[in-house]
Amino acid sequence: MSTSVNTRRRFLLAAPLPLVLAGCGFALRLPPEFSFRSIYIAMPANSSLGNELRRQLIGTGRVQVISDVAKRNEADVVLEGLQDLRERVVVGLNASGQVREFQLRVRFGFRVRTSDGRDVIPNTEILRQIDQSYSETAALSKEAEALMLYDNMQADVVQQVLRRLATIKI
Repeated sequence: MSTSVNTRRRFLLAAPLPLVLAGCGFALRLPPEFSFRSIYIAMPANSSLGNELRRQLIGTGRVQVISDVAKRNEADVVLEGLQDLRERVVVGLNASGQVREFQLRVRFGFRVRTSDGRDVIPNTEILRQIDQSYSETAALSKEAEALMLYDNMQADVVQQVLRRLATIKI
C-alpha cells in the first residue's frame, strides 16, 4: 500500500514540471538560421577545426558547403581561416622547478566575405583557454586529458562561429 502512495505522490509532484519549464521560457536550442544558401570554407583539408565546422554546417541541412576550389565564386559567402592554433603555456611551477599547471588555448582567426569581396564579418579572433593541472607521475593520462580538453574547446569555438555566421545579413 505504501508503494502506491509513494508512486502517487511522485506523480503529483512531477506533473506540474512541464508547465513550470514552459512558463519560464525553456526551449531546446534549434539549429541556427542562415541568410545565405552556400558557403566555401577556405581552410586546409587537414584542419580539424575546419573539418568540424564543415560537418556542423552540413548537419544543419540548411547550407550547401562547397568544397571544390574551382566553384569558390559560386558560394554566397566565403569563410577564410586566418589562424588555427593550439597552444600550451606553462603557468605554474613547483619549488623544484617542475611544471604544475598548463594553460591550454585554442585560437581561431577568420573573416567572412561575400563572393564579390565585400567583408561581412571582418577579421575576428575567437580564443578559448582553460587551465590544466599537471603531474609527472600521471603524464600519459594528462596528455589524454589535454587532447579531450582541446576537442571540447574546439567544439565550443565551432559553435561560436556558427552563431556569428547566423548574424550575417546578405
